[in-house]
Amino acid sequence: MSYEAIQVTREGKVAVITLNRPPMNPLNSAVFRDLAKAADEFSTDARVKAVIITGAGGKAFAAGADVSEMATLTPVEVYSFCQGSKIAFSKLENLNKPVIAAVSGVAFGGGCELALACDFRIAADNAKFAFPETGLGIIPGGGGTQRLPRLVGATKAKELIFLGEIIDAVTAERIGLVNKLVPADALMEEAMKMANKLAEKPLVAIQMAKAAINLGGNVDLTSGLEAEIQNFVIAFASADGKEGLSAFVEKRKPNYTDK
Repeated sequence: MSYEAIQVTREGKVAVITLNRPPMNPLNSAVFRDLAKAADEFSTDARVKAVIITGAGGKAFAAGADVSEMATLTPVEVYSFCQGSKIAFSKLENLNKPVIAAVSGVAFGGGCELALACDFRIAADNAKFAFPETGLGIIPGGGGTQRLPRLVGATKAKELIFLGEIIDAVTAERIGLVNKLVPADALMEEAMKMANKLAEKPLVAIQMAKAAINLGGNVDLTSGLEAEIQNFVIAFASADGKEGLSAFVEKRKPNYTDK
């Protein structure tokens, strides 16, 4: 499949999406279309069991939405632009495979929102994060006001969004914005290491766990617990669920088939 604004490569069971608009990799409509298309492709590709998203050049993961495109849009066109990011980010957030953001350099505005839509965020020690929108007289429009509070809490999210101040990778790790901090020259190695570990897990179990967690963050506890049980039963009934339990009882290594 061909893409306009991203590059897609595969290393074994891992697909790597590289935002390819260096040096700052701003997010425009073409990027959103490509990300949505890639998510659809990976969802049905049995060869892919984990996905990494990163930015070309190392200077930026993504410096935010492409202001040069947005500045001339009408309100109706801006709505369509934001819908494009919503569709792309939601497809990645709910992809039936784990997604890792490998962040080097700046992840500002929409770039940070893209990282928030991923299951995991690994940051290079040169990474910087910010939501600068209020300084431009606008607010985050790619999920930042919704996903960030769910990750770091409402008060910290308000601090980051209202003030728009840049935080470094150490601070981002401390507040729970990123999972892991690594040297810049080891970023892709560490991301690939994590992706390969995830790729070895039985896919049905990963899918059911992800579905339960994602749904649980948006419903009351009782509904979340019921969803967990339903997803547990699906995993339990799967061929891999039976294989995993049998292997445990028989004290052998399981042979998973992602069914």
